[in-house]
Amino acid sequence: MRPQIVESVRQALAANPKTTISDPSLTLAGVMLLLYVKDGQEWVLLSRRSQTVVQHKGEISFPGGTADETDGTMLDTALREVHEEIGVRREDVEVLGALDDLRTSTRFLISPYVGFIEYPYPFRTNGEVSELVEVPLAALTDEVNQRDDVRVLDGMPTVFPCFSYNRQLIFGATARILERFVDLMAQASDGHGPWRRR
Repeated sequence: MRPQIVESVRQALAANPKTTISDPSLTLAGVMLLLYVKDGQEWVLLSRRSQTVVQHKGEISFPGGTADETDGTMLDTALREVHEEIGVRREDVEVLGALDDLRTSTRFLISPYVGFIEYPYPFRTNGEVSELVEVPLAALTDEVNQRDDVRVLDGMPTVFPCFSYNRQLIFGATARILERFVDLMAQASDGHGPWRRR
């Protein structure tokens, strides 16, 4: 029996077509927000970047990376990177839809996708990932775990979302994508289920 979250997320994303950005000056990247059910709860799978990567060392992020000339689409990029970084095979990911494109201050144009995998899964990380980070969806909707990240942007202080869970800090583009996903699902479900704000 398919978990209810699969159809709920698919319908919510289909009802909210992604906003795309076209800017050839930005580096294209695709990431995957992976969901699964564990111990009766819905979880998001993230990873901590290793100290050997060029950018964002030690930060928590989605599996993903920059486009390769062999990729046909940004979804291809996200699925290829998921396999390379954490060992999840393309055929094991049920793609549920896409979220809005996101421009970052480091000149990346991120195309986020949402997928579902069965759990448990034999994850296998590569040298770009130091550890996997599992976060229950319920923790993302709990105000106790929500923070404000204030940064100076174009000379003005700007507030960005940030999440803290189990002594892990999630910020930057990853937190912005998570916030958009949770808000979109909360609107679609009227705040019921795992999307209820607490």
